Amino acid sequence: MQIENITVSHRNRTIDATYYKPNGEGSFPLVIFSHGYNGHKEDAALSAKYYAKSGIGAVCFTFCGGSTRDASGFPTTEMTLFTEREDLLAVVDEVKRWPWVDSSQIYLFGFSQGGMVSALAAEERCEDIHALILLYPAFCIADNWNERFKKAEDIPNTEILWDMTLGRKFFESIRDFRIKERIGKFGGRVLLMHGTADEVVGLEYAKWASEKYADARLELFHGEPHGFSEEGNRRMEAMALYFIHECMADRG
Repeated sequence: MQIENITVSHRNRTIDATYYKPNGEGSFPLVIFSHGYNGHKEDAALSAKYYAKSGIGAVCFTFCGGSTRDASGFPTTEMTLFTEREDLLAVVDEVKRWPWVDSSQIYLFGFSQGGMVSALAAEERCEDIHALILLYPAFCIADNWNERFKKAEDIPNTEILWDMTLGRKFFESIRDFRIKERIGKFGGRVLLMHGTADEVVGLEYAKWASEKYADARLELFHGEPHGFSEEGNRRMEAMALYFIHECMADRG
């Protein structure tokens, strides 16, 4: 496979990314991985290599301001779910121009917060995304923060969560956000994977989403927490690969 570090510039931000191109000629399906809160593009590197070896290209990137390890210089205090959605859509636009990518076979694969962002991006670009893979998607984010900061005046200028500092913009941007009103129009196939021992995102969100989408399947990983074990991750990769092959077969 060919592995290359690249940057994607948009809206005065520069995204740090890596692509994994399978060996061979022609065009390939492509998976775009979106990491979770305070994650990094390397979080999905093993999965990306696994898919590239199977003839499916991959791109991993770091959200601008979405990680303390982000190299873009965009402050974490400026990041919101919606700046992350913009980043992901900029990556989608970039990969559609690559001659080795089959633009009819683009898959979004999001982890946790990246799963929620991937779902939002798919709603906006139904025509560009063939299918959606969501790993313990954090559909609870707005509900949780709005419960904590019940009034606008309760919102702090900054808040530290899991060693990363969020800014007021993050919380203000989700004041009137209702996830149940924002997803479900995407008509492609959706695979949701969620651990039954997830202590961060309630399983009820994944169950709700699996009923909201027109063509969705929920796979439960018994005993797995938020952030799977190595065994759980390998099973997740294989299950997602099988799902991608099913989606490829749908296109004949």
